[in-house]
Amino acid sequence: MTTATATADLTTTQAPFIESAQDRGDLFVEQPYEQYSENNQEAWRRLYARLLPRWQRYAHPRFREGVENLALGPEHVPRLEDINRYLKPLSGFVSRAVSGYVPTYLFFDCLRRREFPTTITIRDKNSLDYLPEPDIFHDVAGHVPMHTDRQFADVLVRFGEVARSAARRAQAIDDPQRRVQVVESNIKAMARFFWFTVEFGLMKRGDGELCTYGSGLLSSFGEIAHCIESPSVQRFPFQLEWVVNQYFEIDHYQPLLFVVDSFEHLFSQVDLLERWILDHKLDHVSPGEPGINTSDLASFLDASLETTSSETTAQA
Repeated sequence: MTTATATADLTTTQAPFIESAQDRGDLFVEQPYEQYSENNQEAWRRLYARLLPRWQRYAHPRFREGVENLALGPEHVPRLEDINRYLKPLSGFVSRAVSGYVPTYLFFDCLRRREFPTTITIRDKNSLDYLPEPDIFHDVAGHVPMHTDRQFADVLVRFGEVARSAARRAQAIDDPQRRVQVVESNIKAMARFFWFTVEFGLMKRGDGELCTYGSGLLSSFGEIAHCIESPSVQRFPFQLEWVVNQYFEIDHYQPLLFVVDSFEHLFSQVDLLERWILDHKLDHVSPGEPGINTSDLASFLDASLETTSSETTAQA
């Protein structure tokens, strides 16, 4: 009896390479470029061709510069080694291939180290419009061009530092039940902040008009125009107390978005987020999405122990 060899393919939820890596427990992997099928390459071509005119119209100028600086092409799924060759000299960041979901603390800590966990599968060419999971088009074409900008890259690093501060603060809470409650609230606040900025953020251009810098908007053919033009979208100036208490849902266009004035403004809000965490102001944010799963919670609780242990060792 012979066993059929699995067809090489890196379609989201259908990739044998990813299934094998997950079975082995390998989170960080290499990008097996030879396994991208012609269907995978066609999906990239269709996505890129649809988004390019909308990037030119709606995207932040630094995003468009990033696409050029990365030599992000329309014909082929990019090789991460090529992306990193252009990216690292500009901001110190690199894209690092992963096999699936990265627990929250580990994700943020990767940002602190200027590493961006990058999905390597791509959505099916016949289902281009909506995908609940990230894919390489969302991660590389949506996120990474902004990483070429030093100011924006520093915002991401600062966000990773906030996560570390939250983990350290959690370890100082003696009551285990309260520690869990506080960590869940802090994670929810950070996730909402990240969602309404890095994923779905709007910014004023120099001429006062709005543009998109959030990757969820930049990688969505429909929503990139909808977020700017639709009268059904509420667009408010960024206010931290609103953002951290605003739940969101991922399966439809966003009805509420927040506008920052500049990358300097965004950086200052990340600083404020950290101060509020350390001042206990985010210990009881409003309920609702996103839910905090056990792996996210454990990643922060484990990190709080690790940071304390490393600091004790250093002092000794």
